[in-house]
Amino acid sequence: MAFTIHGLPVSQGIAIGHVHLVSHALLEVNHYHVAQKYLNEELYRLDDAVATVRGELMGLKAATAAGQAHTEVGAFVDLQVMLLADPMLVDAARNLVAERRCNAEWALVQQMELLVEQFQAIEDPYLRERQADVVQVVERLVKVLLGHPGHLPAKRRDGLGTIVVAHDLSPADTISFRDHNIAGFVTDVGGPTSHTAIVARSLAIPAVVGLHRIRDLVEDDELLIVDGTRGVVIVGPDEQIVEEYRLRRTELELERSKLKRLKDTRATTLDGEDVNLLVNIEGPKDVAAARSVNADGVGLYRTEFLFIGRDTLPDEDEQYEAYRSVLKAMGKRPVTIRTFDVGADKALNGVARPEPNPALGLRAVRYSLAEPKMFLTQLRALLRASVHGRLRIMIPMLAHAHEIDQSLMLIDKARAELRAERIKFDEGVEIGGMIEVPAAALALGMFIRRLSFLSIGTNDLIQYTLAIDRSNEAVAPLYDPLHPAVLKLIGGTIQAGARFGLPVSVCGEMAGDPAYTLLLLGMGLRNFSMHPSNVLEIKQQVLRADVGELAPKVQRILKMDEQVRVREAVERLAAPTAKPPSV
Repeated sequence: MAFTIHGLPVSQGIAIGHVHLVSHALLEVNHYHVAQKYLNEELYRLDDAVATVRGELMGLKAATAAGQAHTEVGAFVDLQVMLLADPMLVDAARNLVAERRCNAEWALVQQMELLVEQFQAIEDPYLRERQADVVQVVERLVKVLLGHPGHLPAKRRDGLGTIVVAHDLSPADTISFRDHNIAGFVTDVGGPTSHTAIVARSLAIPAVVGLHRIRDLVEDDELLIVDGTRGVVIVGPDEQIVEEYRLRRTELELERSKLKRLKDTRATTLDGEDVNLLVNIEGPKDVAAARSVNADGVGLYRTEFLFIGRDTLPDEDEQYEAYRSVLKAMGKRPVTIRTFDVGADKALNGVARPEPNPALGLRAVRYSLAEPKMFLTQLRALLRASVHGRLRIMIPMLAHAHEIDQSLMLIDKARAELRAERIKFDEGVEIGGMIEVPAAALALGMFIRRLSFLSIGTNDLIQYTLAIDRSNEAVAPLYDPLHPAVLKLIGGTIQAGARFGLPVSVCGEMAGDPAYTLLLLGMGLRNFSMHPSNVLEIKQQVLRADVGELAPKVQRILKMDEQVRVREAVERLAAPTAKPPSV
């Protein structure tokens, strides 16, 4: 009999296929004593497993370099390669084997649990989810030690794909799936920033995560439907349900194919308001995706992916090359590059420095100002690259006037050094800041007086405003972009920018969600920055919108203080008021 399970929707689309259960090797580890005469053999077994996994990861890294995987995936693989070399993992496990005369699998799991405890003390959701890297590296090692290769089945002849059901998936797993007919991903754990979510979105594969015990509720080869838009998984559907979802999938695919026709259409509302649709990227390899949808520019280049998961920091020349290649590829279109948004608890040089409360600690601009030499190196590289395109520099997580002033002083210092060295750069590079904390949104005057543009990072702004960790499944339902307090902060920032002639963009997930497009347009937003895969869908929303009609309705919404009323009013915005343009 069919039944339905609800989870977190992280990658849109509908998948119909048969279950492939990925074993959770860590559940199969036993503890046994190793005789003294076999101790060296056990240590060799551990070393061989490490060498095997390192070889697999290096092969995956090569696939990323060859353009066969997303840039984000390459960054995760780099991080896992680094973990293999971390003495806190493998060396500590070797010591356990030698001292306690235990089997290698058990030693690895013991050390993994110790490291995971340390990660769980971290408050930042993205960083806390990186405990998954430790678990996934150990799981790969344990699978090698146990002789579990974990191969996927061959492509099916019935035309249905394979739906991977796992406790969790690593980026390495997902890259290895690319040559199979994978229809969808379903996992017990995870959130919007988990590996499965990020990779599924980059591959445009439907995915639902955070289903808790889905592996215990399904069997290998069982028929499954994954609705990655609604966060629904249907187990054992009958033919009528399958046919209904086939029809929905066909409609979705038809809509997607129609959207491609909008690629070269200018994003202009029905009443003639031009809107800029920009993209968020992590590195040079993402430029192709930006150009494939004819994006108006790059609204957010996350430079931290250059820094994370490596033993040495990128020098000025390496950074310059990365920034130059993006600016050159985008031509005359603007490229907004955010200075590194890292925290003191990120292992930038292979040495973690955990804080008791890192989400509220030394991170983003605070970290940059605490490491002026490192910050200055990045600023010099950015300015050098500015001659190759339309560069805009953006400082993250500003909350105080002195943070802006110190950042501008360092930028001036970088300019002075380059002038003294007779190195060319664009003297007119605009400097902007991110509005990510309520304090910034409530004290905009200091930003308006000092900066050339603002960008609202809705992901962090919502979390800090509501004190909600959206990666924590226990409180994830409370994460609400339509909370009246959140909307007042966003609307107030957009309207203040308009009053003082300061461009404002939104670069968080709200910008790429069509459910909020009309609301943001009605607030006055004219610059949206999102994942490249969302650009055409948002463009369609823009083309159907009449800002003149939306603005007064949205102003009424901003005065509401009940979430239910706000949500109902936002849903009514989408009610058809004019004939949509033909696509």
